[in-house]
Amino acid sequence: MDNKKLAELLFPHIDKTPDYYEELYPERGLPEGARVTRFAPSPTGYLHIGGLFGALVDILTARASGGVAYLRIEDTDKKREVDDGVSAIISGFDYFGVEFDEGVTGFGTEKGAYGPYTQSKRAEIYQTVAKSLVEKGLAYPCFCSAEELSELREEQEKSGALIRGYFGKWAKCRSLSLEEIEEKLAEGKPWVLRLRSGGSEDKKIVFDDVIRGKIEMPENIIDEVLLKSDGIPTYHFAHACDDHFMRTTHVIRAEEWISSVPKHIELFKACGFKVPKYAHTPQVLKIDEETGDKRKLSKRKDPEAAVGYFVEGGFPKESVLEYLLTLINSNFEDWRRANPRADISEFPFNLKKMSSSGCLFDLVKLSDVSKNVISVMDAHTVYERVAQWAKEFDPEFYEVFTANPEFSEAAVNIDRENPKPRKDIAKWSEVKDYFAYLYKPFYQPDYTLPDNISKADAAAIAQKYLGEFSLADDKEQWFARIKDMCEPLGFTPNVKEYKKNPEGFKGHVGDVSTVIRIALTSRRNTPDLYSIMQLLGEDEIRARLSDALKSFEE
Repeated sequence: MDNKKLAELLFPHIDKTPDYYEELYPERGLPEGARVTRFAPSPTGYLHIGGLFGALVDILTARASGGVAYLRIEDTDKKREVDDGVSAIISGFDYFGVEFDEGVTGFGTEKGAYGPYTQSKRAEIYQTVAKSLVEKGLAYPCFCSAEELSELREEQEKSGALIRGYFGKWAKCRSLSLEEIEEKLAEGKPWVLRLRSGGSEDKKIVFDDVIRGKIEMPENIIDEVLLKSDGIPTYHFAHACDDHFMRTTHVIRAEEWISSVPKHIELFKACGFKVPKYAHTPQVLKIDEETGDKRKLSKRKDPEAAVGYFVEGGFPKESVLEYLLTLINSNFEDWRRANPRADISEFPFNLKKMSSSGCLFDLVKLSDVSKNVISVMDAHTVYERVAQWAKEFDPEFYEVFTANPEFSEAAVNIDRENPKPRKDIAKWSEVKDYFAYLYKPFYQPDYTLPDNISKADAAAIAQKYLGEFSLADDKEQWFARIKDMCEPLGFTPNVKEYKKNPEGFKGHVGDVSTVIRIALTSRRNTPDLYSIMQLLGEDEIRARLSDALKSFEE
């Protein structure tokens, strides 16, 4: 076979060699040990939480080693692509403040010297490498139709073949002569380009997965398709070409790609490329509510699979990233306890500390993490974030919340900027209900009392407090007044005394405070009541105590 002639027949328009691209995309010249990683999604819709998980691992790996992380868009499968899918991915990363050093930055925009970073713009590169493989006798055209390939699979099934695919005696086009190929080309028959695999059924490959250690697998023996009939590469071939010329050192991807490693290693070697290190991350799982079993987080079944779920719900970006880090590295939570206010960029990430088993995505745990994250934010930040979220997702609340910024900032600051801040709010969408009693349009009076307090006693407490409270009091004086009210009403100001002799009193100072709290907020549990009263003001306090008194007297 005159392979050079065949290469010219198949790729007459290609006038470059792989050496041209070796010079165009030289070694990066990074410090020794620096890792170059890539996140390479397909533009098939929104950014998946598993995608954010993967991107975070890529970026942390690169930054921990002084390397480079880049974003590549793999858009060779046009059937699965959605309109403006790239923008959906980019906007997801923008919300979470996840930024790559190089790559695609928006629809039709990119940065970096190793582009284009979109596969559909790299056709000439793939075809140049493909032509060189044909010249070396390592690739050949296949003219088999879809019907013929289907028949081949049926034959393999009937014969009980252990390995199924296009190889060995099943690879009908592998042994075509140059004359036969020329004839088919002259007839205008469509063709794909296949790898002429040199793998053997009885041989194994061993590779060292950075996360999972040594993995042994059978060699690839399938004559994989490299270029489809339209000249566009398959994922496998594009992966080899792109990761070589973009100088990727570590291919970090989901564990479902482990089975593809043998074919990828063979492709790198056939092309004369250095094989990158592989690291296969665990799947993001959840507990199925119906079966109780663990399963992969599903785009179709689980709303939380889309990062938009967290954006719309108002989870701060820091909370989601912080939670993902608890899944990514086993030592993150210990580090966080030792460094409660440090930025996550300071965390000493290590790829080898990733678990090889699935990560369980738990919304309850995310909420707990988020409460901690929000609790250490200052009041101005919380006000700004709530306003920003509400403007997009709850315009009615936005109008009320931002009508008096000083009031709202003071509200979110109650029990906040102190050594032990409250941890009640997990996401911005909870703020409206949490502080509803401070805003007239959202306040719903509810004077339901605990079982141990009668309406008559509640009425007596409300009546007395109407004549007792003073906004001029400091916090100690304020609480002293409530304690002084207790004995004349049959309550004790001393909780310990009540516990020793519960029959001797109607209740204790905590019960008196509860009635006042219910009268003013319609809640049994709120942040600091003294601070709430300072915000409500005297007129509103009197109006609410009077309304509560009427209700208790009914």
